Amino acid sequence: MSGPTEVLVIVAVVALVVVRQFRTERLAMGRKWWLLPLILGFVAVSDGSLMDPRHTAASVVLLAVEVVVSIGIGIGWAFTTRIWTDERGDVWTRGTAATAGTWVGGIAARAAVAGVGLAMGVHLGSSSFMLGFALSLLVRTGVLMWRAGHEQAAYVGAVPQPVGEGHR
Repeated sequence: MSGPTEVLVIVAVVALVVVRQFRTERLAMGRKWWLLPLILGFVAVSDGSLMDPRHTAASVVLLAVEVVVSIGIGIGWAFTTRIWTDERGDVWTRGTAATAGTWVGGIAARAAVAGVGLAMGVHLGSSSFMLGFALSLLVRTGVLMWRAGHEQAAYVGAVPQPVGEGHR
């Protein structure tokens, strides 16, 4: 995939993910939630430009840092997302202000990794960003699915109680 096309794909996927994270959405437990991150990861790895060939060792270190940052971002997204179960037992999610803060922090962290690379003369291409984003999505959704399983388990057999006088 060419550079401009890859950037366009990344921007489109990020826009889709941002919109979906900040609207109320039912979490489909049976859905193939891992498919989009897998496709993005495959495209990033198969592109062949994950590392700077002139600075292989430094590229590997920066890519490892990107992976750690991406896992942290995915965990942050997942634990700042509001999750609840409705009266039918369906699990719902919606991003919060803290989720938005995690997005801003994630962008800053990724910019810092790229900045350190540039300061060292190492050029990490958009493939490394795509791989990191795919990893963040995979971790976020995996943690949300894990949280949803606990949410549903806590809900099974529960009877919603009315809130009012004497029921607090």
